[in-house]
Amino acid sequence: MILCCGEALIDMIEGDGAFTPHVGGAVFNTARALGRLEQDVGFLSGLSTDMFGAQLQDALHASNVDTSHVIFSDRPTTLAFVQLSGGNATYTFYDENTAGRSLDLANLPVIPNTACALYFGGISLIGMPAADFYAALAVDQADSRVIMIDPNIRPQFITDPAAYRARLAKMIAVCDILKVSDDDLNWIIDGDATLDDKAAEILAQGPKLVIVTKGSDGAKAYLAGGQSTESAARKVDVVDTVGAGDTFNAGVLAKLSQMGCLTKQGIASLSADDAQAALRLGAEVAAITVSRAGANPPLLSELSVPI
Repeated sequence: MILCCGEALIDMIEGDGAFTPHVGGAVFNTARALGRLEQDVGFLSGLSTDMFGAQLQDALHASNVDTSHVIFSDRPTTLAFVQLSGGNATYTFYDENTAGRSLDLANLPVIPNTACALYFGGISLIGMPAADFYAALAVDQADSRVIMIDPNIRPQFITDPAAYRARLAKMIAVCDILKVSDDDLNWIIDGDATLDDKAAEILAQGPKLVIVTKGSDGAKAYLAGGQSTESAARKVDVVDTVGAGDTFNAGVLAKLSQMGCLTKQGIASLSADDAQAALRLGAEVAAITVSRAGANPPLLSELSVPI
């Protein structure tokens, strides 16, 4: 099982002079996408018992995501107001004292032996105390399971950059797979060095696979052995980019799992050909997602070729 650990929220998406609620959240989107790709996937987060929390849980179940690890409370659901311009999304979050953000170290769960990989990311790595909860979980599980992180950095939401950088560095040091956008990588490592040089610097900190996405310019994977490989983005008519990176991650994880590579050793010894296959599936899943409104990941039957 791939256990997705992080936020679930309601995207209030602007349109026709009003905001309409849609289920969302970076890690939530990845979990749903994996479920729709018929992967064995679970979700670990704090969900509210309010009506939005019920909506989120129903959406997970509809995509065949195991919710037995969800921690419920009567705190409210996180809201993200989404404004679209030219198909690109900007976000304003309302996250104080919510069910997701209020997880703390006392909530650390027992992870089942069936979980081969844990996936972390999004705003759940920013807001306290939940950010410490997820960081501690990653460190605790890193010896025996694949850890993947996509920080999906939103600088405008980070109120304590020094603390965030320190926590992220701790997680990067124990992760096997780090996926970042080019903007993320330039935020993590400031300066004029090339993306190649910055990715190499990240690899030296602990990860065995670093994936850098570059929007319409595709993605590049950097491997522990010094090799790299690239995959082009699929050309589609973009409706909006909501959930694009999240569903890309699901495609990558699904392909790694299908190839039998989603183990500590499998990632450490991953070949360039296998990395490129994972990038290609990630690109296809993301392309289908951006061709329609909202974070609406494809079903397995919608892919051009089977996983």
